[in-house]
Amino acid sequence: MALRRALHFVFKVGDRPKTATFYREVLGMKILRHEEFEEGCKATCNGPYDGKWSKTMVGFGPEDDHFVAELTYNYGVGEYQLGNDFLGLTLQSSQAVSNAKRLGWPLTQVEEALYLTQAPGGYPFYIVDKEQPAHDPVQKVSLGVSDLQRSTHYWAKLLGMTVMDRSEEKKTVLLGFSDSQCKLELRDVGGKVDHGTAFGRIAFSCPIDQLPDIEALMKKENEKILTPLVSLDTPGKATVEVVILADPDGHEICFVGDEAFRQLSAVDPKGNELLDKAMAEDKSDEWFAKHNKQKAAA
Repeated sequence: MALRRALHFVFKVGDRPKTATFYREVLGMKILRHEEFEEGCKATCNGPYDGKWSKTMVGFGPEDDHFVAELTYNYGVGEYQLGNDFLGLTLQSSQAVSNAKRLGWPLTQVEEALYLTQAPGGYPFYIVDKEQPAHDPVQKVSLGVSDLQRSTHYWAKLLGMTVMDRSEEKKTVLLGFSDSQCKLELRDVGGKVDHGTAFGRIAFSCPIDQLPDIEALMKKENEKILTPLVSLDTPGKATVEVVILADPDGHEICFVGDEAFRQLSAVDPKGNELLDKAMAEDKSDEWFAKHNKQKAAA
């Protein structure tokens, strides 16, 4: 399945300015594009919310050859409850370690040349303290599972990923579509997977003609399909087709047609400016403070 590739992980964020600081100034990522929406996404990209929201793509380089983060911000929602589903994103950048130390961003050394930090909202990030590579510094995304054997079968046999490493001691399996891409690490959490309200989504692309086959296979195997094959329109941009699945533990998985997605995901040189403008115009924090209220906790 070399034609399939890992694209991004979706994080719900409650504090957009602090989140922007983490990704831009601590990790050293770039704003690749920013979009504002007046109503919820019909593929629930922003979660089960139907109000105004925004999407910000951030990464070390273009989505064509980098695994990036999709930050979704729902206006009026200030925080989300974490579960044990998302266990971390690992990247390699000694510059990010230096940035965190310089900015006073909390860091915990977990082993030699490896630090743990948190994005706003509590999402764990592991930073390998080595020189940032010329290719994508993002190495893997770690997700919790309740039955490692069953999950490995789902991701390898049904979705076509290759098992690249196993650890009986750590109860982990590492999978990927190719050596050059961000990998997926499954880790047995020894019990039920709790997604909280902060639950994310991992996205992959594939040739558009594979989407009906993926959907048909999941129907045949009686696996969950959250959103049957649907077209998503972005005004002025490409229309993409997606099918959204859930693995045995309920992790959301989006497969999108690669050809249209490459057009949709082109870097917008105004992305940084658009994010800053949206944050400056978002007076919700001031409104809630003025009325002595707090934003909703999802």
